[in-house]
Amino acid sequence: VLQGIWEPKRKRRNRRGKKRSLILEAPSPTLHLIPRRLKFSRLQNTTPSGIRFQREQPWNPTIPMQKLQDIQRAMELLSACQGPARNIDEAAKRRYQFWDTQPVPKLNEVITSHGAIEPDKDNVRQEPYSLPQGFMWDTLDLSNAEVLKELYTLLNENYVEDDDNMFRFDYSPEFLLWALRPPGWLLQWHCGVRVSSNKKLVGFISAIPANIRIYDSVKKMVEINFLCVHKKLRSKRVAPVLIREITRRVNLEGIFQAVYTAGVVLPKPVATCRYWHRSLNPRKLVEVKFSHLSRNMTLQRTMKLYRLPDVTKTSGLRPMEPKDIKAVRELINTYLKQFHLAPVMDEEEVAHWFLPQEHIIDTFVVESSSGKLTDFLSFYTLPSTVMHHPAHKSLKAAYSFYNIHTETPLLDLMNDALIIAKLKGFDVFNALDLMENKTFLEKLKFGIGDGSLQYYLYNWRCPGTDSEKVGLVLQ
Repeated sequence: VLQGIWEPKRKRRNRRGKKRSLILEAPSPTLHLIPRRLKFSRLQNTTPSGIRFQREQPWNPTIPMQKLQDIQRAMELLSACQGPARNIDEAAKRRYQFWDTQPVPKLNEVITSHGAIEPDKDNVRQEPYSLPQGFMWDTLDLSNAEVLKELYTLLNENYVEDDDNMFRFDYSPEFLLWALRPPGWLLQWHCGVRVSSNKKLVGFISAIPANIRIYDSVKKMVEINFLCVHKKLRSKRVAPVLIREITRRVNLEGIFQAVYTAGVVLPKPVATCRYWHRSLNPRKLVEVKFSHLSRNMTLQRTMKLYRLPDVTKTSGLRPMEPKDIKAVRELINTYLKQFHLAPVMDEEEVAHWFLPQEHIIDTFVVESSSGKLTDFLSFYTLPSTVMHHPAHKSLKAAYSFYNIHTETPLLDLMNDALIIAKLKGFDVFNALDLMENKTFLEKLKFGIGDGSLQYYLYNWRCPGTDSEKVGLVLQ
């Protein structure tokens, strides 16, 4: 009996009946589908069984104190080797052998100033860093279809996946060209590692140029992305060499700052955002075990709860066209001034990132009766491979990109985004709790995910900021 209180059976049945009727009449808007990790990661269990055993056993007075301390230190070391940290508390217990050598703030550092950690270098190393024996550098020419296919295969088979190895990002070749070749891209910033003997591609890291405003400073920097090492080589310390090499190549172009994101905690996040998802195809999400039904919910009731209209609500909503580039640029740059970390885009960048491309990026603008653009919404397409499922092979996900509003309420704009995504066959709509997203997430029946995304700056020190002050979205 709950809480040790005895009640007559009839009364207890009545209470259960009342609870059941309440659930039927007023279902919770956000908690019926329990999401799996949205930004998939390869993180392993960071609590080894030995530590659990140590906690459960009583202290044995016959064991010398020195021996106990040695065992405790060994257990702490074992814990540190189990995988990357998921939060600040776990990160504080770890040693960061590589990051301690890099111009990034320490985890325990209290930051009140703004500026570069190291001055710009006059003499940048000209020679590539040394790789482990048997491997070689290769700059990837993605205009070569075979090379692009090699990169696609490397990422598809080895890139980010969830803890249970059930889902893995499936970046299409066309998406990779969009993400890796914006205005100002450089060939040498597509940095690959091959096996010397058979030339198999086993590692990759990329950089793309961007103007980023950090509080009141606008810096020309790069966005680092797609760091990937073949699963069989992760014990060979290839990733730190990839990071050093892309840093060297970027420094050669006179750029000394970078921004990047990770699902793990490293020294030191400038911001942390949470993932949220909005179910568009509940049946499929349950079948592939991306989500599961919560207690007291049936699949039919869940499908009814997440049902969307067949038509959008906002008057004047239409796909973005080339004639809209100038107005969209003005809208986005003006809107993003309110955030502490945000891009500053020119017209060429706006054209690249926002003009619609099938299966890559969707952008819809709101045009008033006078012909003025007042708002726009955008989301990009990133499916995930569903592994080990007999029927479903792919999960089609839409990721919220930039959504700018001046006249249309953001809630209405994002509800239309959900409707459009549903009509286009997406299974789930994902969003971070950055910018003003917190104002619509729960109201539009998004459920909170179990994953976080940390934002980092390389060679730049500034105070941390809240997720709602982040105005930057990376793919």
